[in-house]
Parts: sequence; structure tokens; C-alpha cells
Amino acid sequence: MSKFQLDLVDLNVQFNDEEQYQERLKQLQKQMVGLQNACHHNGQRAVIVLEGWDAAGKGGAIRRLTEKLDPRAYQVHPIGKPDASEQREHYLQRFWRRLPQKGRIAIFDRSWYGRVLVERVEGFATTQEWQRAYKEIADFEKALADDGITVVKLMLHISQKEQLKRYLERLDDPSKHWKLSDEDLRNRARAKEYTKAYEDMLNRTHGPHAPWFVIAGEYKWHARVAVLDTVCRVLENTIDTRVPRYSAQQIAQMKALLGA
Repeated sequence: MSKFQLDLVDLNVQFNDEEQYQERLKQLQKQMVGLQNACHHNGQRAVIVLEGWDAAGKGGAIRRLTEKLDPRAYQVHPIGKPDASEQREHYLQRFWRRLPQKGRIAIFDRSWYGRVLVERVEGFATTQEWQRAYKEIADFEKALADDGITVVKLMLHISQKEQLKRYLERLDDPSKHWKLSDEDLRNRARAKEYTKAYEDMLNRTHGPHAPWFVIAGEYKWHARVAVLDTVCRVLENTIDTRVPRYSAQQIAQMKALLGA
């Protein structure tokens, strides 16, 4: 049996009240700040990938993930259709260029998995190209891990009923019209094909160096906290979390220099 089956994901998990949500969010954001500091001081790198259905809440999760972070040490990469020059390159080339420098975190709002998702379903890649991509992507992520980069991959899952509700909310709010396109509506009509593509993606590219985490996104508060919690747990287990501290002697010497 496949490890990942989206229809078995429990989408009912949620917070009981806003106070509980805000308290947990605050705790995790503080923890994330400490982990970013550790990455910076120890020259470590992390790549965070968010995939998922349209309107699943990737943008909201990213905002909560980065809200308290130092903007100098992370970068968010919103990934859309490759431009004309990128279409002439290997599809992974534009992602190699976006990898983080030492001490930094790169966050991908969609990613190289477009080859086995939208490019597969919409026919932008040949069958041979997208089938070959599973191994290419696994090799790519293995190379990142071997180079010391922590890779955290999250897939936000919602029901088609919830997606429709969010689409209608966007149509009713002029300030959110930009979030909904004709392409989004066309993709919804191929939900069964995308479900198959997502499950193949999860099962064929899940590995010890870059495992997948499926996040129940039906309730936004839960999804945002679950994304933060997962990223923090993975970083805690993979990076050197120690941050340099001055000794008591060094502090005394510095205070003396300051005339304190």
C-alpha cells in the first residue's frame, strides 16, 4: 500500500479557540527566530518547500512562518511559469540559482515539483519528461542534503468543498480578486488528475534525506501552526542549534572597555 493517500488525511483537526491558536503560534514563532539565529551563526542552510492545492493556504502559512524572522537571512521564492530564457534551460536550473547562501533560509512557494504536477497534468511536459523527473528530483534533493542543506517539504491538503468555498470568498472580495485566475478554475476541473499527480509525487519522492509532510489545511489556524511546528521540529533535529555566547570574563572585559 502507498504511504500517502490523500483521502485518508484527517481534515477535521483544528483549534478550539483563537486564544489557544495565538498562544501556540507565538511560541513557535519565537522558536523559529532562535533556529534562524542558529543557522546564521553556524553558517547552515535550509530549504523549505510548500506545495499544495490552489487556495490551500500556502501564502498565509509562509507569512506566519516568516513574520518574526530577520528579513536579511531568509528569502521567499514565489514560483510560477518559467520565463522564455528559463524554458530553454533544464527545468532545475532556475532552482539551483535560488539556493540559499550559508547562514540563510530559502522558502519556495511552489517549486521544482511543478514538473510532476501542473506540467504533467496540463501536458506542458511529455510523459517521458515527467516520469524521468522523479529520479532527477530525488538526485537533486540528495545533492542538497549531501552538501549540508536541510530540506523541509510540506504539502497542504484541503477538500474540494473547502477550495470552492475559498474561491467564492475571493470572488466576493475585490481585494482578493488577484488571487484567482481562469487557470485556477480550469485546474479545479481536473481535480482527480491532480490528486493522482500529488499522490505519485509524495510516494515517489519521499525519502530519508527529504521526507514529505502532509499538512491538513481545511482549518487555517491548524495549518499555519502545523507548518511552523513541522519546520521547527525538522530544523531542531538536523542543524547545530547552539548560538555563540560570551563568557563571563569576556562580558567583564567588554564592560570595562565601555567604562561601565
